[in-house]
Amino acid sequence: MAGVNWTDSTREAAGVKLHVSRAGSGRPLLVLHHETGTLDRLPFYDALAAQYDVMVPHHPGYSRSPRPDWMRSVRDIAVVYRGLLAELKVEKAALVGLGFGGWIAAEMASMAPADLSHLVLVGAMGIKPPPGDKGGDILDLAVTGYMDYARAGFYDQKAFDKVYGAEPPTDQLEMWDICREMSFRIAWKPYMYSQTLPHLLGSVRVPSLVVWGDHDKVVPQSAAAVYAKALPNAKTEIVKDCGHCVDMEQPDALAKLVTNFIAQG
Repeated sequence: MAGVNWTDSTREAAGVKLHVSRAGSGRPLLVLHHETGTLDRLPFYDALAAQYDVMVPHHPGYSRSPRPDWMRSVRDIAVVYRGLLAELKVEKAALVGLGFGGWIAAEMASMAPADLSHLVLVGAMGIKPPPGDKGGDILDLAVTGYMDYARAGFYDQKAFDKVYGAEPPTDQLEMWDICREMSFRIAWKPYMYSQTLPHLLGSVRVPSLVVWGDHDKVVPQSAAAVYAKALPNAKTEIVKDCGHCVDMEQPDALAKLVTNFIAQG
């Protein structure tokens, strides 16, 4: 998007070095990316930066942030990001969590229930989907090739090709593999959910928006209802003709949902 100027820096929180991209101005908004890592620039990030002070840190051990060997839980990342906000002197940030990043955002919200402005969870992991006709398990990285896993995040495969290319380069394949290994380190048993998080979310008081693609093959849509029930002040939006990666498949639609939600107060 024209007029959006991004800067990249290395910041440190809790002794962890983090690659952080930042652009825009206005109220602070922290975007937490997927378990597949993140590209440096995405149209969704640009759309948000046109209205907000957007920060996109790369999770420890993912994309451009080095791996801390000691890290063993998703809550560890949440604590590090709490430290990052303090380091950046950011207060009352809005959180937008995408997939795995949604789990991190939910953990952050449970830690300091009043120290955010808004919480947006998009196809969030972190909660075990209930069984039943519309339930099921979170797609398992261990039994799914990383190319197949990345493609499973998109309902429209042409959207995947537009983001990554029909034949993603070797560097991207290697990055997916590195991200997968980090996920196994911190989110393996139980796989991609917390047994305690549903109970802790009851303390969150900020307005929350739960967004899901109606064709999410990675995290069953049934998990959206669990999140919406656990969060005291939440509403749900379902994006039609969309898979797990709503931010990459329908960036304009998601940006509109986020900006309208935050504008409501």
